[in-house]
Amino acid sequence: MRQVIVARAATWNSNTASLQCYQRASARDPWQPVFAKPFPVLLGKKGLAWGRGVFTPPQNGVQPKVEKDWRAPAGVFQLGLLFGYAAQPPGGSRWPYHQVGDLDAYVDDPQNPYYNQHVRVDPNRIPPWFEKQKMRLGDAAYKWMLEIRHNQKPAAPGYGSAIFFHVRRGVDKPSAGCTTMAVENLERLIRWVDPSASPHYVLLPTADYDYLRASWRLP
Repeated sequence: MRQVIVARAATWNSNTASLQCYQRASARDPWQPVFAKPFPVLLGKKGLAWGRGVFTPPQNGVQPKVEKDWRAPAGVFQLGLLFGYAAQPPGGSRWPYHQVGDLDAYVDDPQNPYYNQHVRVDPNRIPPWFEKQKMRLGDAAYKWMLEIRHNQKPAAPGYGSAIFFHVRRGVDKPSAGCTTMAVENLERLIRWVDPSASPHYVLLPTADYDYLRASWRLP
């Protein structure tokens, strides 16, 4: 792991955070900040809850992330696919990209066997659940969507789905659980992440970040 995206919130109930990226040449080298200064991001409307990521969270009385709780998953997460409406990702991006079309779904129904997965359906055999699960087209907030791999492989039904970095809907409009930001900052992030550097996303309240920093080997 040579790249880390770090977002720190004031408390578990905060719906805003400050984001900075860090990189290092090797596991033996110190982490270095990437941007001259952090930039603001928006989180879930009700704050944060423990997600299902790389590490098992400590038992600190904080509830786990569940479906439709309006909280962003906290923890350390790998990144998945980049989705978007354009034929190509932002210029300079090296990240795996999928252009969203009218056959794409991202399933948030805990009863569906494809829960928390991207599915491109067969146009000749469109399943009955597709209409409610299809990915939205023509929404400026979803111009680019970089998948945050919360609750995956395997997904636990009901513990949260469809978590992304995407464009914010306004400077004071928190999300349903995603991490959102100005489009220019999202595009900077997309151009920076390098598959060969195994980038991860860290989202925590500041006090928990400081407590877990050494044991989780965070920047």
